[in-house]
Amino acid sequence: MNDRSAQRLAMLQEALASGGTLHLRDAAELCGVSEMTIRRDLSTQPSPISLLGGRLVMASYPGVTPVYDLTEQQSSHYQVKQRLCQRAASFIEEGDTLFIDCGSTLIPLLSQLSRFRELTVVTYALNVANAVAVLPNVRLVLLGGLFYASSQSFGSDGMGAAIERLGINKALISAAGVDCERGVSCFHFHEVGPKQAAIATAMQRLLIVDASKFGVVRPAYFASLEDFDIVVTDDERAPGLLERHPLPTLSISLA
Repeated sequence: MNDRSAQRLAMLQEALASGGTLHLRDAAELCGVSEMTIRRDLSTQPSPISLLGGRLVMASYPGVTPVYDLTEQQSSHYQVKQRLCQRAASFIEEGDTLFIDCGSTLIPLLSQLSRFRELTVVTYALNVANAVAVLPNVRLVLLGGLFYASSQSFGSDGMGAAIERLGINKALISAAGVDCERGVSCFHFHEVGPKQAAIATAMQRLLIVDASKFGVVRPAYFASLEDFDIVVTDDERAPGLLERHPLPTLSISLA
């Protein structure tokens, strides 16, 4: 471990030892470095400190509830997500109508859609829509409703019915937690309806999830592993984990 990085992390751990949280900018000021340096320390060095919602917390502190922060998620495991999306793109065919889920995992996929001559993308995520809107070969269907800034996505009571009226070839679904016993889950309850509708409607259902999500349970359950045809992941242990509950139609695709 880099000595200066270790010293900064030790200083932050001491500041958090009594519980509570520390804002990222305050942590940077305390250590006399930039916020990016603190982010780099936390992402590259082993530490009991976690960055959640722009605040530093001790991972073992019992009073802390995880907070979903899209900006933080976008910078987390980015290279892994890029590889996952390259693998997921291999399942896309010309003329497909794709349901693309919200969150950060599938964002690297969007730059790969330009190589297709004709696609339709259905989404309820503003960040997905913004990226797809500039692609002349992609027809965009943006599902609206109440906007949730934390996940850059929309939600409405009628969204599920709107999705079910569409002919979706492939649903590309992301998740914040995958557990063999408790199923597949996410942070936000407004995402449950569109995810479930897309899974029910699509001809093929792909779960794209990195290894850090395995063994994790988040508040909003939306599917069982049996609901998917393919799991795209980077974890070589995934087949073994899923063998506990044999799924005859499920295949594992490693990035």
